[in-house]
Amino acid sequence: MSGSGRRRAAFVAELVAIVGVPVVLVACVALRFRQTAVLSLVVVLGCLVVFFAGYEHSRPRLRDTMPVAVLAALAAAGRILFAPVPSFKPVSAIAIIAGAAFGRRSGFLVGALAALVSNFFFGQGPWTPWQMYAWGLIGYLGGLLAQAGLFRSRAVLVGYGFLSGPLYGVAINLWSIVGFYHPETFAQAALIYAAALPFDVLHGVATAVFLLVLFVPWQRKLSRIKDKFGLQT
Repeated sequence: MSGSGRRRAAFVAELVAIVGVPVVLVACVALRFRQTAVLSLVVVLGCLVVFFAGYEHSRPRLRDTMPVAVLAALAAAGRILFAPVPSFKPVSAIAIIAGAAFGRRSGFLVGALAALVSNFFFGQGPWTPWQMYAWGLIGYLGGLLAQAGLFRSRAVLVGYGFLSGPLYGVAINLWSIVGFYHPETFAQAALIYAAALPFDVLHGVATAVFLLVLFVPWQRKLSRIKDKFGLQT
């Protein structure tokens, strides 16, 4: 298979992995399948394996992995630093910046690794893979939007930053609903989302603020690093 063919196949695998997670969860709700906690965990772990295995299969050089590791560490440290302020964290913003600077896969890995590493401080549990998925998704979509040139508009950048908070909430709350709460009606499920909405909105506001402050200077510096060392994306 040619290089372009491998890249297309990898992109399709990534999309299937990302879309497959909510599809399976929604199917569980529609079919009223009760034993969803383990199934949902298996599905999201499968998604994470696709990304980490795909990145490893690309055989990145050490210098290609360093920006991912450093940005993930910064995101994890930022989450810990802002721990006293609920939902006000820089993780989503840094994952978006990583996706914009180094590509969609790097954005996913930075978000996922930041969740994993910071949870050694906050506590690991069945929620960790879902936080890895949710923050990885935010970084991945940020990479796609940047690749399409949409982040040249400050309004699009800030708008996506704000929407990333509710997007994170959709993923985490869907897992909670399907895996544990098992609401009998749509109204009950809506109440769960409504209870989490203020935290999701604050998450979105925080991400928009961090992007306004960090995106341009960090992008400038990361672009220089990328060009100087010939980093792969």
